[in-house]
Amino acid sequence: RERDPRARLMADRTKRQEENFRILVAQLTHESISYRVKAAEALGRIGDPEALEPLLACLDDPETDVQWVAARALGTLKDTRAGPALISLLGRRDRWVRQGSAWALGELEDPCAIEPLGTLLSDPKKDVRITVAEALGKIGNVRAEPALRIALQDEEPDVRAAVRAALRRIGISPE
Repeated sequence: RERDPRARLMADRTKRQEENFRILVAQLTHESISYRVKAAEALGRIGDPEALEPLLACLDDPETDVQWVAARALGTLKDTRAGPALISLLGRRDRWVRQGSAWALGELEDPCAIEPLGTLLSDPKKDVRITVAEALGKIGNVRAEPALRIALQDEEPDVRAAVRAALRRIGISPE
């Protein structure tokens, strides 16, 4: 007796997806940096919750490009279990890692990240400060107000604009 062709196609598709997932996870430890970066990007796009642990392991990769992409991929998963690991990246020397982690924490909308993010509103890199303000706006908690108010005095107009937008998003007048 022959099975329904649609069911067979779906089963084949699921099998291919599972195999592709296993390949991508294996590539996270490949010797080639570009393989690791592309695998982390792909796992973020796929959005499978099973990618959480392999992507968390990438945060300790010796290459900052891999750390940055893994942080952003974790943000797309929106799993708050990644929060503590992402918070720990906020102190890294590489600005892209700090910025990617801040973006990801905003995607998680985890209030536990408010204070650690607030300290980065004085980061030496303007783009990091902008991303932090945006992340605090996404989290949307009034506890971010004091740090955002201080950042309204930033020397960069783009940072001040991001801070005003974050305050409005939280429901607070920036004036």
